[in-house]
Amino acid sequence: MPLVCVCSPKGGVGKTTVAANLAYALARSGSKVLVVDFDTQNALRLHFGVPIADNRGFVAQSGTLSDWSQFILKVGPNLFVLPCGEVTEDERLQFEDNLMNEPMFIQRGLSAVLKIPDMVVIADMPPGRNAALKAMESVADMRIVVLLADTASLSLLPLVEQHKFMNKPRSHSIGEYYVVNQSDMRRTLSRDVTHFFEQRLRDKLLGTIHRDECVPEANASQRAIMDISPVSAAAFDVDHISKKVAVILGLSVGDGAHHHTASIYSS
Repeated sequence: MPLVCVCSPKGGVGKTTVAANLAYALARSGSKVLVVDFDTQNALRLHFGVPIADNRGFVAQSGTLSDWSQFILKVGPNLFVLPCGEVTEDERLQFEDNLMNEPMFIQRGLSAVLKIPDMVVIADMPPGRNAALKAMESVADMRIVVLLADTASLSLLPLVEQHKFMNKPRSHSIGEYYVVNQSDMRRTLSRDVTHFFEQRLRDKLLGTIHRDECVPEANASQRAIMDISPVSAAAFDVDHISKKVAVILGLSVGDGAHHHTASIYSS
């Protein structure tokens, strides 16, 4: 049961969009995928057709319930989402306290899911250094850091590599990889930053995702990029990254012919 953490040194880099579309792509290729939202902005669900008024989620009751699987929603063939849900400030603080002080907190809550051998779990983490990312270190197999093809991410890269913004993985078995988002090769600065990341990160770079109008369109319609515009540059990029992730995790990759991923919300 591979577990992938998608994280970022700061907000606004498209982390949740990357996590959602990676899940779509892996499910399309035949893997069973569960996406878990650890970010209390509760935005991940909106990528999967969950109505904006539906505020169900696991965080508010995570301290009293030993099994969070009752909050999992089926959102498509092979595809499931566990929303964060609406939380008060006190509930958020209690959740973070449980993450920090109960070593088996995540394992207990996800125990039913973690027993499914062929399930891929993608965790959308809050940006920056946080309790959820630290708690995930004992169970995660891969960490994907999302950066933008801009000077802000470029200036932060040395600090990211030194783990000043995010906790350093305690286990050497956790692979740390990168995705560069919103690369615009028509603009000199974006192109130069992208090339720098390619040279600096080398094999740690899973790929770049081009700036593409189909991405906000997909987000607005709560669907996958590849469903909105399957021949777009962004759809190709996400598919390429998903295949790299599948190889690293040892997943079988199909052709997706029988795994259409249009959102199907199930209450």
